[in-house]
Amino acid sequence: MKAMDVDAVKAFVLAADLQSFTRAADVLGTTQSAVSLKLRRLEDQLGRRLLERTPRHVRLSAEGLAFLGMARELVSTHDRARAAFEVERRRLAIGISHLLVGGELPSLLRRMRDHDPGLLVEMRVAGTRELMQAYEQGELDAVLALRPEDRRKQGLAAFSEAFSWFAAVGWQPHANHPLPLATQGVSCRIRTVAIRALDKAGIEWNEVFVGKGAAILGAAAAGGLAVAVLAQRAAPSGTVDIGESLSLPPIPPQDVMLYTALNDRRSREALRVLTLAFR
Repeated sequence: MKAMDVDAVKAFVLAADLQSFTRAADVLGTTQSAVSLKLRRLEDQLGRRLLERTPRHVRLSAEGLAFLGMARELVSTHDRARAAFEVERRRLAIGISHLLVGGELPSLLRRMRDHDPGLLVEMRVAGTRELMQAYEQGELDAVLALRPEDRRKQGLAAFSEAFSWFAAVGWQPHANHPLPLATQGVSCRIRTVAIRALDKAGIEWNEVFVGKGAAILGAAAAGGLAVAVLAQRAAPSGTVDIGESLSLPPIPPQDVMLYTALNDRRSREALRVLTLAFR
């Protein structure tokens, strides 16, 4: 058997992680058709069907799932070998809103590591106000945060984040009681959006828990204390989306903005990989 094309293996890993040939192509800086061709050649070489293709999704086959771990190791080893003699290390300090971070953070960090093994990532997860202050003081190179209501800050719309109502599995509201809410307090934009929607729908609510960040609010929801409005990606195990079953008003998708003044290719590529991984 001929040696495997590492670029094709990397395309396979990205397509599997992002569940999209188009997104994988964006990360690799190529076209969807080029990625598709690389993967078909890899499958022909291996004599295995690695991916199941549908009009909307790309899913791993059983053989693709078995190959994925080894493919990751191959790509990682190749990238480390390629960077063995690079002396320049690049520090990239990134701030991410604590409303956006959930259990997928390890995979996000792995993708950045795989993309640029010589990158020193310094990540801060906090509230938007704290992150923007740190950015303006030069402590952070880039920030991913929800679009502020005043829209005065100049940033790039990176993606749209879906939010909904989450509660513990099996949780049921008490009859004739206000909906118990876990929020980040009065300064939180998502809280404002949520209570406006409830008030407009004529649904009574009561704030019973206040915490900072999706992890804390998710814990309150998973513990059965309250209902929390969370980004769908950040909802923890043990919670379910109850919006439709309880006829709660939908939460409009929220724009996530990328704020950065960096313009060098290496940093821009790393940030592109990060934002694509969130989509």
